[in-house]
Amino acid sequence: MTEEPDAGLARGLAELRAALGERRVLAPDDPAAGFVRDERGLLPSRPAAVLRPRSTEEVAAAVRICARHRVPVVPFAGGTGLVGGAVPLGTGRQVVLSVRGLDRIRSVDPADFALTAEAGCVLSDVQGAAEAAGLYFPLRLASEGSARLGGAVATNAGGSNVLRYGTTRELVLGLEAVLPDGRIWHGLRSLRKDNTGYDLKQLLIGSEGTLGVVTAATVRLAPYPRHRAVALLALPGLAELTGLLALAREVLADRLSALELFSRTGMELLVRQLAARDPFADPHPRYLLVEATSTRDPAALAAQLDELLAGAVERGLAADAVPALDRPQAQALWALREGLPEAEKRAGGAVKHDVGVALGSVADLVAAAEEWIARDFPGTVVNAFGHVGDGNVHVNVLGAGERAAAVSALLYRLVADRHGTVSAEHGIGVLKRDALEYTRGPLERELLRTVKRALDPLGIMNPGKLLP
Repeated sequence: MTEEPDAGLARGLAELRAALGERRVLAPDDPAAGFVRDERGLLPSRPAAVLRPRSTEEVAAAVRICARHRVPVVPFAGGTGLVGGAVPLGTGRQVVLSVRGLDRIRSVDPADFALTAEAGCVLSDVQGAAEAAGLYFPLRLASEGSARLGGAVATNAGGSNVLRYGTTRELVLGLEAVLPDGRIWHGLRSLRKDNTGYDLKQLLIGSEGTLGVVTAATVRLAPYPRHRAVALLALPGLAELTGLLALAREVLADRLSALELFSRTGMELLVRQLAARDPFADPHPRYLLVEATSTRDPAALAAQLDELLAGAVERGLAADAVPALDRPQAQALWALREGLPEAEKRAGGAVKHDVGVALGSVADLVAAAEEWIARDFPGTVVNAFGHVGDGNVHVNVLGAGERAAAVSALLYRLVADRHGTVSAEHGIGVLKRDALEYTRGPLERELLRTVKRALDPLGIMNPGKLLP
């Protein structure tokens, strides 16, 4: 016989206080619990309590208690997600389990090019620990000063280095996690090759806390790229994008680390809202930021970038190009791309979309989105930008107002027609939960539910997220 929900919650909270201590089980109105929020302010957030364990064993004890009393658990790391994946839903019956107290760098192994850190470590601290050993942790996000490793793993975070190093999924070698019944899976291996059946860590990476709580990860490191070359190219239009991407790969090869597209709309937003300086004398329809990095021989790297710029202009793929001559200039060019979300915010906000298609379909998708949205939703402005080297585009729409849902539906249909994805790097959470059907068929969704039921039969791990 199961307990009544309120009785189970009360008993569970009492046991949690006894197991963790009073100051590790915070009331939702406690000032120390104030960090639990929806980053975009779109969802109400009031947990029954905020749990603050300090070790994997304490996480396991907390989850066991919650499972025993059927108390839903919402794992929480940095709180920088944009789809509501770490927001407690419902009427205050869910507890938030923060991993911020698990913040130790456990080991750095330069000989193995590997680092093991706990889930609550801030990404910039993980990067710093790698750099102290002369190595490089290539997961780079705009929120890396506050985002945590556990959240990056749970959402399979991408960022600006995916083109060269891959997403978090490619960077994780091993995991430690607490399963929904409170058992600890010790999977912190640094093996590059392990052909022994199902790769269990891949189930947890990108699962958004619905299959367990990641408590630590062993990640892959790389040689430190001490030299970088950056340039901004002005494109005559979208038609030249595919050829330019191919030329960049041909000339820069494995030194190519980023290709970031934005439009004249974005440049005007930057100039108007952030007082940015347009580096070109004349306006252009599109801009492509290129970065290449190398561990040695900066002269050869600069020569390769010069070859790309000259070739792009000669072939008519670019109308003009501005290379960065030093680090401040490189930072200034990157500031244009990274300032776009803030410029949108100051302009009144935008309906945000994080979609992905095959490389050859990027230009077609952007052109179709701009044409169709302008036609069907007069007064809106499409600001398309993103990591086009890996097919990921942020098609954000300003001025949609109450038409936001209809705008999104139109865009997702365009993405589905091109066999793309409604979420290339931010995950599904709750805000994109109902959009999953656009690019995941009935069989795929049923398989996802089968995995969920197998690992979390009580349905207590981050309920209401990812799966409709």
